Amino acid sequence: MITDPACAALREGRVLEIRYDGYFRAVEVHAVGFTKDGNAVMRVWQVRGGSASNERVGWKLLRFDEAVNFGLLEEPSQAPRQGYNRNDPIMTQFVCRL
Repeated sequence: MITDPACAALREGRVLEIRYDGYFRAVEVHAVGFTKDGNAVMRVWQVRGGSASNERVGWKLLRFDEAVNFGLLEEPSQAPRQGYNRNDPIMTQFVCRL
């Protein structure tokens, strides 16, 4: 399933590297699920990398259909980060979450 790499990162407590919007990003996965429109998404804390909005660190909601090149890093995740909402209102169905 498309969400498997993100859920593996969450389970193993590791940082996930992805390419999104043309930028490489290192993220800590907090929740993976589906929106009411059926889009697979992940709520992440971006620890470093590029961003179209120029916000290189912080909370992001990323769509799986816009992400490529998933890779688990050896770097441990510091999740959960302050401000994490386990019952993220954007997701109507959860695949995995902290």
